[in-house]
Amino acid sequence: MIPVLADLEVGSVVAEASFSLTRDSLVHYAGASGDFNPIHYRDDVAQSVGLSGVLAHGMLTMGLAVQPVVDWAGDPARVVDYQVRFTRPVFVDGAVGATVTVVAKVGALDVEVSVARIDLTVTFNGTTVLGKAQARVNLA
Repeated sequence: MIPVLADLEVGSVVAEASFSLTRDSLVHYAGASGDFNPIHYRDDVAQSVGLSGVLAHGMLTMGLAVQPVVDWAGDPARVVDYQVRFTRPVFVDGAVGATVTVVAKVGALDVEVSVARIDLTVTFNGTTVLGKAQARVNLA
C-alpha cells in the first residue's frame, strides 16, 4: 500500500530493518561496485592503514539504509533525494559479521508539494554510523 501524506505525523516511525553483513557480503559488493580496496576484505591491509579491521563499503551501508524507505514508499522512483554523511565505519568481523539497524521516521512534511522528509537513524553496535541521513519521498 502506498503511503498517504495526510496519514503521516512528524516523529512517526514508518520503517525499521536490520541487515546482516558478512565478509562474503563485502566481496559480493566489491564485485558489483568495482571497489576492490582490500580494506574491505583483508584484515592485514585494514590494520596496516590504522583500522581495527575490515570495514563495510560506505556506499553499501548507504544503500542498505535507504532500502526500508524504498519498501515503505512502494516505488523507488518516489525517493526524489537521499543524502547522508559518513560518520563512523561498520567493522565486519570475520567470524560474527556485523548488523546494521535502520529506523526511519518522518522528519518533516511539505504538504504543498506532497513530500515527506524521512530521517534515518542508522546504527552498528549501538553507535550511529551515518549522520544527517535523510530521504525525501514524493507522495503525490
